[in-house]
Amino acid sequence: MSKYTFIDLFCGIGGLKIPFEELGGECLFSSDYDKHSQITYKENFGEKPEGDIRAITNKQIPDHNILLAGFPCQPFSISGVSKKKSLNKPHGFMDKAQGTLFFEIARILKAKKPDCFVLENVKNLKSHEKGNTYRVIRSTLEELGYNIVFDDIIDAARFVPQHRERIFIVGFRKPVKFGPLNLKGKPQCVKNILDKKVDDKYTLTDHLWEYLQNYAEKHRAKGNGFGFGLVNPEGVSRTLSARYYKDGSEILIPQKGKNPRRLTPRECARLMGFPKNYKIVVSDTQAYRQFGNAVVVPVVRIIAKEVIKCLNESGQK
Repeated sequence: MSKYTFIDLFCGIGGLKIPFEELGGECLFSSDYDKHSQITYKENFGEKPEGDIRAITNKQIPDHNILLAGFPCQPFSISGVSKKKSLNKPHGFMDKAQGTLFFEIARILKAKKPDCFVLENVKNLKSHEKGNTYRVIRSTLEELGYNIVFDDIIDAARFVPQHRERIFIVGFRKPVKFGPLNLKGKPQCVKNILDKKVDDKYTLTDHLWEYLQNYAEKHRAKGNGFGFGLVNPEGVSRTLSARYYKDGSEILIPQKGKNPRRLTPRECARLMGFPKNYKIVVSDTQAYRQFGNAVVVPVVRIIAKEVIKCLNESGQK
């Protein structure tokens, strides 16, 4: 296997990084604006990510083979493009993407021309702004000289006991034979990621439990589906979100003889497929936010293996 390098943008706590390092990759640069994520990342990988990518110049970013980014979803405005065209003013991808965080990815791809990229986002990216957001993203990546070989939504429930649908976008500069990915996995169940002994502080108070039940009943009466998610330990959970720290309502673990409880941060790490030795060094509140924003590591691992295979077969680093 050839040695290859990558950068880790909007890196969070390193969920995209872990599989690529496992496969022999070397991370040359990382960036995330959140100071708490920087702390967790440094504790686990020995390097502190740079801050806001918008303040980092192209010269500060080293040449690399693979660009990784779990970027935030933002709307794109294409109003005024026709007018600019008629006035013979620039109106390409830099115009359409300007002001969004995706623009930073496009800027770096244009400047550094890595062999490929792997991007991750919420499943609604394709339907966001009536499909306009994704159309701009895809056309931008193609204008930059990349062939999109994969842009599907993957549910992680075959690899971890959690329904978590995310879109992954993979592109290469050279023609490659990508996939099909082995996404069969095997049936998962929540009980396998639970601790045997859990501190009582994770059990819901009577007040909060009563509030959640009343809230759910109020919405049921209106025909809405809002409410808490009491997990079947033999099944899979709902999606862990960054707001889990607020009340834990989307994933509650039933307990005999007492109120249900939240997941512990360590259980959240398992639910996201992070390694056993992954260090959690921040407060519970920050840990919930970090794992709720993270990627499911086993899913990335499958994509990473295929990316490296394609790079090796195509003669790229």
